[in-house]
Amino acid sequence: MYGKLLLQTALGASLCVLASSAFAEGGYDQGNLIKPVDKTLEIVFIPKVIHPWYDVVEQGAKASVAEFEKLGVKVNVRFDAPPTADINEHIKKIENNSAVHPDGLAVACLDPATDTQAINDAINAGIKVATFDTDCPDSKRIMYVGHNKDEQDGYDLGKFLAERVGGKGKVGILAGSLSAPNHKARVEGFKKAIAEYPDMSVAFDRPDNDNLQAAIDLTENALQGNPDLVGMFGSNASAPVGAARAVETAGLVGKVHIVGMDDLPEAIEFVKKGVIDAQKAQRQWEIGYWTVKYFVAMAQGHTFPKEHATGSQLITADSLK
Repeated sequence: MYGKLLLQTALGASLCVLASSAFAEGGYDQGNLIKPVDKTLEIVFIPKVIHPWYDVVEQGAKASVAEFEKLGVKVNVRFDAPPTADINEHIKKIENNSAVHPDGLAVACLDPATDTQAINDAINAGIKVATFDTDCPDSKRIMYVGHNKDEQDGYDLGKFLAERVGGKGKVGILAGSLSAPNHKARVEGFKKAIAEYPDMSVAFDRPDNDNLQAAIDLTENALQGNPDLVGMFGSNASAPVGAARAVETAGLVGKVHIVGMDDLPEAIEFVKKGVIDAQKAQRQWEIGYWTVKYFVAMAQGHTFPKEHATGSQLITADSLK
């Protein structure tokens, strides 16, 4: 028995040596699957709307481009967003950019039910399409880069606000765009959290369409119609800033508490001043950075994930110290 084991061990070692020799003499080499990029890659990002939030995505994308340039890989990145969150304009952006057949097309879905067909058409035309920020999970998109735990973010902010106000009182919601799945999921999560407190209720719930002036106006209306309001939730980047401006103007800082999404510079300043109590911020710089990385990887023949989660973080005055 012992001799048989020795024979098997020796035979296995011999086969390994033979296999190594075969590779060394020009056999199958997986490294040959990776091809050099011999042209300038054209990558187009289509955000949901022109917005400062996407400026940070672009910063990450450009940082990735700069890294590739040092390696001798040339990449051009272009952002082409509709001026307003209009689904018809969004579809036109996808179709027009698909017509020039870029090496990579990254789409932040405004309305997945509508965007899905445009994405599928681009995929069928041979274009590599990834989604970022907001996904179209039922489309043929190659991959998604972003943070899709939106309901959890809303729930976490709802719990934070409820604890801050002692579990009592009326709160208002700036719901963003009603067609944006991430905005809707955050609102759903926020409402679930508030529902756990019997002495709390939602007295105001309106879409601001991720528009700063609309968020200001709606918060002013909420405060006038509900003088006993104790809190506001903003489901998008513009909403908490608009709510903070209105609350500060009304002299209600500390009486009306605010929680919301993302880390626009003005929002961070309001957190430092105590006007906004907490923000949940996505890592959108990472979204831009990794989306470019993966499009280049695709062009080279590398494998890539179906989804790259970039996560979020809670920002408070204490965390900024």
